[in-house]
Amino acid sequence: MSKLHLLHGTLPREVVCTENLTPFLKLLPCKGKAGISTLLDGHKMFDASWQTMSVDVRPVCPKDGSNCIVEMEQTVNMVLDIERSKRPYGSYNPIPRPIPSEELICDTSKPYSSSDACYPLDISTAQSWSLSDVFGRPIKGSCLATDTSGKPTESLCIKVPNNHGIDTSEGSIERIDPSENERCYILPSTELFEMTLPQQDNRAVVSRPTPHLYASRSFTGHGQERGGVQTLLTNPSRDASISFIYFETLPWFMKPYLHTLKAQSITSLSRTQEDSITSVYYRPALDRERGTQLELQITVPPASTVRLTYDFEKAILRYTEYPPDANRGFDVAPAVIRILPDPFRQRPEAEYLRTTSLLLSLPTPDFSMPYNVIILTSTVMALAFGSIYNLLVRRFVGADEVEKYDFGKFKAKIGGRLAVLRGRLLGRDLHPDKEKKIQ
Repeated sequence: MSKLHLLHGTLPREVVCTENLTPFLKLLPCKGKAGISTLLDGHKMFDASWQTMSVDVRPVCPKDGSNCIVEMEQTVNMVLDIERSKRPYGSYNPIPRPIPSEELICDTSKPYSSSDACYPLDISTAQSWSLSDVFGRPIKGSCLATDTSGKPTESLCIKVPNNHGIDTSEGSIERIDPSENERCYILPSTELFEMTLPQQDNRAVVSRPTPHLYASRSFTGHGQERGGVQTLLTNPSRDASISFIYFETLPWFMKPYLHTLKAQSITSLSRTQEDSITSVYYRPALDRERGTQLELQITVPPASTVRLTYDFEKAILRYTEYPPDANRGFDVAPAVIRILPDPFRQRPEAEYLRTTSLLLSLPTPDFSMPYNVIILTSTVMALAFGSIYNLLVRRFVGADEVEKYDFGKFKAKIGGRLAVLRGRLLGRDLHPDKEKKIQ
């Protein structure tokens, strides 16, 4: 374990594209051709209201430190709109439009209900949906159907109330856990698996477990020179404090003032404490080489909120260091929070969560000025070069030194040439002596 190192990399923003999904699927054992990964379609996934993909790689070693292995965990989270997802791709009404008035479900008990006034009626039944409706395809077989001991593994689990009915394809094996409101299925190895949730009462919902920590991060201040960062960390537990590691990686052009770092703990009784930070690790940034690393160990009392704040200064970049969309701002990586394990609070292992990324606005120059400077400089150089070149090359002669030129002879010569040309065009060949006389 002493030879292992932890590497941390950040990518604050990635443009959404189906090419992001292809290398992600290639890391899977079945390459997205079997199992639940067959539901990952680029058009359906990136059409979701919110989505995220993550890859976690960590070493797993026994207690004696020998025969360590590397474990990789891939996660995909999506928030889907059932009505939008059920709309066939490329079919009728591909662009969302208002629902026709005759299809609206209105509460006719309202006194103002009429043909042109509708109050939406609360729908007590959830929409029915299936895997083919939402993802456009069923699950194609199972991937890694057995574990190392040869026992079948559960490939699909879903959390629904115990009284909800679920229709599945034949050949699958269902296991129900009433205490957790969870149902898991062992999928057939080669056959298609379809799951359908019929329309049911949506007032019976699965209770959501309370998270161990709430985190919210935002910018404060105004202006193009300085700013601030504020992070709110809330402990929802009423009887136990929570300890965690707060880790931030800031870009080099965002220079924090460490002496302004404050962590105020506000309890439910409106009492403020200043001793929420247990330890601090800080590594300053180097311009254009590395960013700032800030690592804090914080303890939040029960039913309390810690407000972590610090100020920073904005650096001025070179005009070549700005992206094409400079006025949009620069993305700042989210903070990583590692909740320390607590075996007495049903938290035997560390948990990770991340805040949202931030958008930093830096002083933006007028990018038309370099163009104006180039044009003005080129004009001045052209005028100077032309004048100097004329002085060096051109020969100046006085007017009295120029020989007198007989314009009559020049006129007669031009007239003779025109006469010869006119004669050739008309087909007449002048006598050589006459032509010579004319010349």
